[in-house]
Amino acid sequence: MLDTILFYSFALLTLVGAILTVSLRNAVYCAIALVTSLAGVAGLFLLQKAEFLFAVQIVLYIGGITVLFLFVIMLVNLDQTAHQPRYHRHWLVPLAATAGVGALFVAFLTRGRDLLALPAPRQAEAGGNVEQLADMLFRDYLVPFEVASLLLLVAIVGSVMMARKKV
Repeated sequence: MLDTILFYSFALLTLVGAILTVSLRNAVYCAIALVTSLAGVAGLFLLQKAEFLFAVQIVLYIGGITVLFLFVIMLVNLDQTAHQPRYHRHWLVPLAATAGVGALFVAFLTRGRDLLALPAPRQAEAGGNVEQLADMLFRDYLVPFEVASLLLLVAIVGSVMMARKKV
């Protein structure tokens, strides 16, 4: 009975935090709502007896990624950015860069399709699930893990470029 109440409480916390993250106007309040949502997900991990994922959720996502988001929000002057023109005269270089990255993704998807194939699910073995998680993450899901890190790097570089006075 207590597990059910805790599950619905954490699920409600996650859902309310996610809705507030996308609906609030102030970016700092959105980041705080994101922390609320991530804390609910951490609670759900704890209920599933995934203590390692609970700790990673708290330390990495709530501690690290949210601080990074707040740093980027504070770096970008949102009041000044809202009044700047959205499109600039120099649109050819970003268009060429976007086309180049798109061509690389298409080439990767056509030639490296077997790299993105997900392996068949394995049965849980006796032993620590941290070792199994590390094996799966760095052997079976290495390419999606690296693509996610590349997208995060591109987002950070883009936010720093937006923060510059002259674009």
